[in-house]
Amino acid sequence: MANYQGRRVARGHRVVIALILAAVVLVAAVLLCQGYWNRAAGVPDASQGVGPSGSGAGPDMSRLTPPENTPPENQPDRLPEDRPDDPPEDSVPEDAPYDFSQPVPQGEAVDNSYFDDAAFVGDSRTDGFMLYSGIGTGKNLTSNGLSIFKLAEKKALTIGGKKYTLLEALGLESYGKVYLSLGINELGVHNDKGFYTSYCAAIDAIRAVQPNAVIYIQGLIPLNEKQIEEYNGNKYNLTNEHLRVYNDLMRKVAEEKQVAYLDLYGEFADENGSLPEGVSRDGVHLVKDACKQWLDYLKTHTVEFDRLYPQGLPGAEEPGEAIEPAGPDTSTEDGSVQG
Repeated sequence: MANYQGRRVARGHRVVIALILAAVVLVAAVLLCQGYWNRAAGVPDASQGVGPSGSGAGPDMSRLTPPENTPPENQPDRLPEDRPDDPPEDSVPEDAPYDFSQPVPQGEAVDNSYFDDAAFVGDSRTDGFMLYSGIGTGKNLTSNGLSIFKLAEKKALTIGGKKYTLLEALGLESYGKVYLSLGINELGVHNDKGFYTSYCAAIDAIRAVQPNAVIYIQGLIPLNEKQIEEYNGNKYNLTNEHLRVYNDLMRKVAEEKQVAYLDLYGEFADENGSLPEGVSRDGVHLVKDACKQWLDYLKTHTVEFDRLYPQGLPGAEEPGEAIEPAGPDTSTEDGSVQG
């Protein structure tokens, strides 16, 4: 009887051990399956242990379903067009050749010291600018009634008691910029071809005596024909229509001779293409505030020599013979009416 009970106890122990082993195998199988699934789904192993905040809250299940439009692995996380280093489509590369067919674009304003090495060549309009704009620097090479047709022959400037032509006076010093503003006195002379040819010759002559200067051609500021008519009956036949023709010719000169063009006409013209009321007392010459506006425009429209000529100055042609105007020279000595 005792042997029989011993055998029953032994069989019971074997059953318990078998059950324990079965449970261990089952648990191991479950863990292995869970681990395989986690690796396939990209879920971190639970032994690594913590949620996204490191709090032990469990694996970050958001990784199971990647957000829409997630970039591929090892790819930038923004589209190429969103990269901050990509230039805008309409920007001009810094190494692109300067476009001499267009006016100087607006840029950051310079201070008045920029004009320390500048020469201002012009008529009484430019003289008024030098007096009333507040520029306070630069060389005033102006003469009332100065004309592009007589630039090389008329001794219009007196320096140190001696008379010089404009070109002779310009050659007395070295300049970094030359601002040219001529054309008002020529409006009554209807010789557009002569105006164009004379302007081209003037640029060549200026470049010959100032090879290191940025030459700016300043477009003509418009007129107020009504005021001119009231002032003197417009006896010199000055019109904005012809002034616009001259501005177009000067832009062509700038493109051909590769110099900078300044669109002062666009700065001052009203919706009718005229000089607004209150900007001039006689329809031609500018009041003080307008001279300041002129200066502000020049300060925000500058260009460096190296930007214009990165490969060096183009070969200058020999100054050509200017064509004399057909008709009377309507320029005046005192500039009381014309520029």
